[in-house]
Amino acid sequence: MGSAIEYNRRDIFKRAAAITVLAAGGGSLLAACAGGTGSSSGGGSASPGGGSAGNPFGVKASDPLDVVIFKGGYGDDYAKDFEAIYVKDYPGAKISHLGTTDIAGKLQPRFNAGSPPDIVDNSGASQLKLDVLAKNNQLTELTPLLDAPYLDDPTKKVRDVLLPGTLDAGTIDGKVWSLNYVYTVFGLWYSNKLFQEKGWTPPKTWDDFMTLCATIKAAGIAPFAHQGKYPYYANYTLMDLIAKQGGPDLFKRLDACDPTAYDDPAVKAGVTAFYEIMDKDYLLPGTNGMTHTESQTAWCQGKAAFIPCGSWLENEMIKITPADFDMAFLPVPSLAGDKMPPNTLRAGAGEPFIVPKQAKNNAGGLEFLRIMLTKEASGKFAAAANSLTVLKDGVGADVVLKPGTKSSSTALTAAGTNTFYYTYPDVQTEFDTALQAATADLCAKRIGPDQWIAAAKAAASKVKPA
Repeated sequence: MGSAIEYNRRDIFKRAAAITVLAAGGGSLLAACAGGTGSSSGGGSASPGGGSAGNPFGVKASDPLDVVIFKGGYGDDYAKDFEAIYVKDYPGAKISHLGTTDIAGKLQPRFNAGSPPDIVDNSGASQLKLDVLAKNNQLTELTPLLDAPYLDDPTKKVRDVLLPGTLDAGTIDGKVWSLNYVYTVFGLWYSNKLFQEKGWTPPKTWDDFMTLCATIKAAGIAPFAHQGKYPYYANYTLMDLIAKQGGPDLFKRLDACDPTAYDDPAVKAGVTAFYEIMDKDYLLPGTNGMTHTESQTAWCQGKAAFIPCGSWLENEMIKITPADFDMAFLPVPSLAGDKMPPNTLRAGAGEPFIVPKQAKNNAGGLEFLRIMLTKEASGKFAAAANSLTVLKDGVGADVVLKPGTKSSSTALTAAGTNTFYYTYPDVQTEFDTALQAATADLCAKRIGPDQWIAAAKAAASKVKPA
């Protein structure tokens, strides 16, 4: 991660046992999906008319392909596997590969100069802002990809094989500007080994959660840690408490940055409940100033019982997590009177891939995305990154799930269609920055629930209606 914002940096996840789940966990509050191919070489928007049925974007086998991958929680080895598949299909192509955590630092000068890469995993703390790129006409709109033939079964379109919600975060004003590749579940995480040793039961209600926090603190362990320098992690708990309390209608208003949504009693209930963690001194000392890796390392070391995160957590901490840690996932516990069922959780697609409009091999960038959305590529990603992709039934039963992934898959199966996914972090970055600042102040007890609500409402009031 990196600076004040880091939403989609790996957003997203999970795999074999979850596959049935994901396919079933369809409708919910999530929208449909996307997929694709390319255009002819050179900048400009893609059009399926430039090629044949087998090569809808008119990719030239000899054209080089420039690939830039965010080297975060998923690493970048999976992309090298994809590149090998691409070269198999287009043997004359020379691949240029860059894995980096500094997407904006490396690529902003190239975008400014009109010479961006052909395909970019635009994730991380320094990701390029999707809404800014779209407004500046610097991206290829991906509808042609979605309408292109699915490589494993050309009778289907790419859009037909994607999990629900895949396109939500990448859609602005009805147009699809990024393809989110990893399917993620968000909530709280704990060590099942620790809980079994202590005889603790994972809480289903917020009252049970707070009672357990008191027991945990008495045992000499901090109940809760969060990635303090990146307050959007804390919002995975705070904003989810509000959504579950208020129900689908309030969730939609919150996601649309409707200022009046913050007058709803559910907002006060959710913020007040979350503030109890600070008010009762349940935070890991120092966590407000920690980076994601610092707080997650402390958690892996048993210094804290719970931490909020997306399901990239297991792979990101794989080198630090004790072998017998037995990582486990927990949906945000329910408040009394919630309008969403207890098993409801935030889930959706993340890790956004973009094809720059001025890319030299625009067609190749789109074709690379189409290749990513095959069972072969999806299986390779699952094996390398311990996560699910947005491809329906994209991972075979032969893939062995790690404990955290298996746990999140189980929770996703239990949720069924009871899922939701906030898109404001991707399409309203100024609002999200202000909301994160308010949450940082709340976690540091510089403000209370009423002041947080006032700050959130003021930030939403500055958002111009679409």
